[in-house]
Amino acid sequence: MFPGTYDPPKARAIQAPTEQFLQNLRDEIAWLETIRLPSSAGIVSSGCPGLDQLLPGGGFRRGTLVEWLAQGQGTGRETLLFLAAREACREGGAVVVLDPARDFYPPASLRLGIPLEVLIVVQPANPTDHLWALDQSLRCAGVAAVLAKIEKLDGRTFRRLQLAVEQGGLGLLLRPDTARREPSWAEVRLAIEPQPVPAPSARRRVKIELLRVRGAARGQCIEVEIDDEACAVHLVPRMAHPAARRRAAGA
Repeated sequence: MFPGTYDPPKARAIQAPTEQFLQNLRDEIAWLETIRLPSSAGIVSSGCPGLDQLLPGGGFRRGTLVEWLAQGQGTGRETLLFLAAREACREGGAVVVLDPARDFYPPASLRLGIPLEVLIVVQPANPTDHLWALDQSLRCAGVAAVLAKIEKLDGRTFRRLQLAVEQGGLGLLLRPDTARREPSWAEVRLAIEPQPVPAPSARRRVKIELLRVRGAARGQCIEVEIDDEACAVHLVPRMAHPAARRRAAGA
């Protein structure tokens, strides 16, 4: 080699991390997230006892965002979302509903247990006003829960909303199922999927999957039955499903 010349280092093969290494990393991150949760944080029931059993502390933590992901109609997510808002306002505070489509029917919330005197309906004129109203509502200490449907949400705006809700109550966001491929600043992410019912006259059934939750294992699922008359949600026993009964009978 001549003096003054550069001898580049030999290329080394980079080994891909093993699955065990990645799992250990996931477990460590989950543990770190758990110890960072403030012990004084207020916990709000989701309105669904079965879901509360899967959530750290037995419910949603005040000052956080919760995403409800589903596609199409008949998923029952609106009912689940309003039941969570009902629990959030039990100790006081307003419930803000952002209604840019102007199709929200306030008496429906009364039937679900949310008094009209605590209900605030905001009808933004455009997407910019919608995000501004959402941000301001989340920041308000007098608001117990904010309900908003958002189709598209970039990471920077999402982070701003996550910081905003830390000063207020609970942010409940309705998102399309396609949003699961996007980054999220929500503390809890739930996927809602309709399930077949045993009879045409039976109550609606949906599967709730934990896509993301700080301090607990994700990927857990429950199946619930929505009682629209009683405005309640009941956990469906695993053996209550017809397919499960057939499997058990043949075992």
